[in-house]
Amino acid sequence: MNPESPSEPTREELIALIKAQAAEIAALKARIAELERRLGLNSSNSGKPPSSDGLKKPPRVTSLREPSDKPSGGQKGHKGETLRQVAEPDRVVDHYPPACTACSAAVTPAMSAGHSARQVFDLPEPTPLVVTEHRAHDCRCTGCGARSRASFPDEVKAPVQYGPRIAAVVIYLLHYQLLPEDRLAELMADLFGIRLVAATIARMSRTCAARLQDFVTAVRDLVAGAPVKHMDETGFRIGGQTQWLHVACTAWLTFYRVCARRGSLLADVVGIVVHDHWKPYYTMPGVLHALCNAHHLRELKALVEIEKEDWARKMQQLLRRACHAANLARERGIALNTLRPRLHAQIERRYDAILAQGLAFHQAQSPLAPAATKGKSQRRGRKPRRTGHNLLLRLANRKQDVLRFLNDLAVPFTNNQAERDARMMKVKQKISGGFRCIAGATDFATIRSFIATAKKQGWNVIQAIAQEPKVLVNSLRIA
Repeated sequence: MNPESPSEPTREELIALIKAQAAEIAALKARIAELERRLGLNSSNSGKPPSSDGLKKPPRVTSLREPSDKPSGGQKGHKGETLRQVAEPDRVVDHYPPACTACSAAVTPAMSAGHSARQVFDLPEPTPLVVTEHRAHDCRCTGCGARSRASFPDEVKAPVQYGPRIAAVVIYLLHYQLLPEDRLAELMADLFGIRLVAATIARMSRTCAARLQDFVTAVRDLVAGAPVKHMDETGFRIGGQTQWLHVACTAWLTFYRVCARRGSLLADVVGIVVHDHWKPYYTMPGVLHALCNAHHLRELKALVEIEKEDWARKMQQLLRRACHAANLARERGIALNTLRPRLHAQIERRYDAILAQGLAFHQAQSPLAPAATKGKSQRRGRKPRRTGHNLLLRLANRKQDVLRFLNDLAVPFTNNQAERDARMMKVKQKISGGFRCIAGATDFATIRSFIATAKKQGWNVIQAIAQEPKVLVNSLRIA
């Protein structure tokens, strides 16, 4: 018995099948284009960190900065640093010729008729620790016979303990130079003959963080109230889970804090916030915004290199030239819109014209196919847009925030200040792999806030750690 032959599909079924296949092909093409775009991204044309480039790191043959007519290297008037001889050396070693070069007669120091000098700068020989014994005496009054005992200083709390200088050096190496605890203990033993264990290092860290808490709180309030501040956030591994380290800083101050949620933003902030267009920053009440144009230049570079969009190349050039013009105006202490209003208006007109060109280009493109879903229900939300289209809308809707550096001397072109302050925190994570508990991460953020601020203030970090924090708060510079 012959099996029944399958029925031929109808014309309507074939048309529906072809439409379904065409939609699937379009979605797959869009997916392939997106994957190819991801392969073309690197640290120079996206927000990816340089460490993600791996061994295929592209050669850096171009820079995001506009070329200038200045020669490379130190500029005229730059104060260099070099080793110079001192007038009074700590030690003098005299060298005399063994004999007269003419008659071979013996030569004595009394025959010296002058000398030439060369100086060698070196470290002194390591010396043993200085042990200070504090003695609290009992005294008997000769009048009434009562006994009185003296009190030990507040900082002397145990029969045997390390002093503030050793603690300052340990904190400096642990939290600024980011040495792991085992290598730190080895270094202290090799240089100073001090045998430290991990528990002692951890106790020094906790004690220092508690002592600096009021100082860091004052820094937090100063940053929040500054006219312009930079903000950023980065993932932090704590107890095997991803939490968040938030950075808020100025040119003079740095404040770090650890949060379980990325969206837990700093409270009571006023003034202008410079950031990278992460949308929750726009939920902060009572502040103005300035966007990081270094991010924009990287995104535009990707559009030029991968999508070959001409408007992106023009916008790239305009932003670079606007940055150069704003820097020249800033050197004269006047904002560009005040110093050269016609140039400022020309930049804005050119900005609008490039946006109009880019939007017209994307509106003429065929719409993207929606991403394939497992079910048959239609995907909710806005229709998908190309990367360049999204960037155009951001530049158009946030024009004032993009170009705020032209109108305000205090607003920089980029958010590099926050990025620099966050960079070493990622180095810490790469070295240590993360923190075991939230308390250790919080102590690190507190101490690192103090150290980063001390470096910006021009203080010697080790000396600052050993000083009284209340004294240092009163000497903080904020502008």
